[in-house]
Order: sequence, then structure tokens, then C-alpha cells
Amino acid sequence: MPHPRLFALRERLASRLAMLAAVALLSIPLLAGLVFWAGAFAALGIWKGMGAQWPLAAFCCAALAFSGGGYMTVRLLSVLFVPLPAPEGVRISQEDARDFYRLIEGMAWALESDSIDYVWVTPDMNAAVLQRSRWGYLGRIETHLLIGLPLAHSVTCSQLVAVLAHEFAHLAVQRKGFGKHGALLRAWWLRALDKIGEVFPILGAQADRWLHGFYSNMARLARIEEFEADALATRLVDASLLGETLIEVSLKERFLMRDYWPRVLAQSKVRARPLIRPYRDLGLGMAVGFLRDARDDALVGDNSPQSLHPTTRERLSALRVLPQTSSEDLPSAATHYFAPLLLPLAWAFDRVWWQDVRSDWQLIYKDVRRGHKHNNKSQSR
Repeated sequence: MPHPRLFALRERLASRLAMLAAVALLSIPLLAGLVFWAGAFAALGIWKGMGAQWPLAAFCCAALAFSGGGYMTVRLLSVLFVPLPAPEGVRISQEDARDFYRLIEGMAWALESDSIDYVWVTPDMNAAVLQRSRWGYLGRIETHLLIGLPLAHSVTCSQLVAVLAHEFAHLAVQRKGFGKHGALLRAWWLRALDKIGEVFPILGAQADRWLHGFYSNMARLARIEEFEADALATRLVDASLLGETLIEVSLKERFLMRDYWPRVLAQSKVRARPLIRPYRDLGLGMAVGFLRDARDDALVGDNSPQSLHPTTRERLSALRVLPQTSSEDLPSAATHYFAPLLLPLAWAFDRVWWQDVRSDWQLIYKDVRRGHKHNNKSQSR
């Protein structure tokens, strides 16, 4: 396991970055206040200096100075009001998935983490825990657990426990007490920086150069948090199971990206509407089409260099386990925990997917049909 001093560094780094974010966020309304008062004093000075001799001109200039200051004030304050994105997906209640709720309640108790307020099933190949204030910026901080339907189809029940152990470890050590609020402050400051780049492009570019160290430390913090979550997850699951799960998810994700989705989209060349629906047929596609590759480079995957997460190879090395695939294909976690919901979930995700791809799909189909007709005419001549 990584040395405990690395985790102590994580705590200090997280606190320091949260304090920097808090100071930076407080400086924005202070700067906005200065700009507003500068505009007001400029308007007052213009009126006093010119009002007696040229009242109309003085009034116009004073109004221009005051409105300019007010406009800049509003623009500055607008960078603070960029809310966190709401969880996306289908929210499932305790009545919909009793076994799954019992599982996550037991894991929260075992790791002494915050409990989950809401569970969402998403169309993505991932799992995540999000924390949001109930009313945007105010109210109790609520915890949301996001589980991707493709992920649930990709892992067994024990592997899903390993995935959840990693996510709950984030809650147990990194999102408790001040850490919870610190993470929200850091995220708020990053959103404000993005907005500054949109509202004041020149200032945004300069801020990116000034804050290079802040961005580097944020990336460093994200990587350390992943190693720490893996280490704590081994209190609930064996390190070999966690490593096996990392491999399984990596292989299944690559299968979906390189094989399954291209096959689904290839239907656009021969059909006006898809016969294979990606989410409805996902479980069957996994069972029939997925084949494991025994090569070492295939097992550890190929994480993007731009990813804030450590690579699969690095995480396996920290866990001190060798790349190893599952010995047998057991029923997926989706069929165990979400069986009654699979058809409604697939219908909802397929409907959204078809709305997104329909225009491009039909354009490709028409182009291919047009090409076939042109070739047939050429051959008949």
C-alpha cells in the first residue's frame, strides 16, 4: 500500500487548496464592491465638477459612469453563480431496489461514512458519489450515488461490492466534516474560473497562467485520493478482488467503446431505425460478444494521459496485486440488484439515445441509400 505519509499529505493539500479557494471566492465580491463604489464616486465627481455649468452633459456622463460600474459589478458577481450540475439519470427508490439499498447502508455503516440520500442509475460506464447542497448553495449537503447501467452489466455482485467500497471510501475519509465543505469550495472556485474565462477572456487566460500551481496541485490531490480510496476499500474487500474488478471494468469498457457501440452505430448504413437497441440489448451483447484478452497490456488497459485518475497499472501496483481476470462469468450485478428495473431503465436510456442520434443516423442512412442507387444506375448503363 502507499505510505501513510502520502495520505497525511492528502489531508494537508486538500485543506490548503480549500482555503485558497475560499479566499479567492471572497475576493470576487470584494472586488465587485470596489468597482461599484468606483463607478458611484466617479459619477458623483462628474456631477459636482460639471453639474453647475453643463447639467445635461454632467448628468449623461455621470449616468454613464454609474451604469458602467454597475454593469462591471454584475459581470463580476455572475462568475460566482454557476451551480453544480445536478445528477443525471433515473432515480431509484428503496422500494425499487431493496437489496441494493441494504447493501449500501451496510457499507456506509462499516466504513463510518455518510449515508446515501439518493441513488441514480445512469447510462454511463462509471460509478461516482456526488455531494450537493439541497438548495443550490444553501441547505443540508446531500449525497448522491450514481451507478452506470453498463457498469452493472459488466461486473458480478462481488465485483460491484468492490466498486462501491472504493466509492464509499471517498466518503469515509475525504468527504467528511470540513473535507466535505472543502471539496465543494474547490469545485466552486474551479467553476468560477471557467466562468471568468467566458466573461473576461483576457483575464481568464492570465488567471490560468497565474494559477498553474493550483491546477497542478488539484490534479495531484485527485490522484492521491484514488490511491487512498483503494487502500481503505481493502478493509471491506480483498485486494485481489479489487484488482480483478479494476481489470474487468477496464476490459468491458474497452469492449463497449471498440466493439459494441461501433456495431450498434453500423446499423445506420442498412436500417432507417436500429434493430439492436444499445441499452435494451446490453446484457446480451456482453454475454455473447465479450471475449477476454490474456495479454498483459490488454488487462491493464490504456488510461488517457490527460486523465486525473491513476492508470490501472499504477493502481494494481499500489495494491500489490498482479493483473488477473475473473476465473468465471457469473450473473451480472444488474440482473441481481436491478432485475425488475432493467426494461424500464433500458427504455428510458434508449429513448434519450435515439433522440440524440436520430438526425445523424438518418442522414447516414440516406447517404448510403443514395450511393447504392447511384452505383446501380452506373452498372445498368
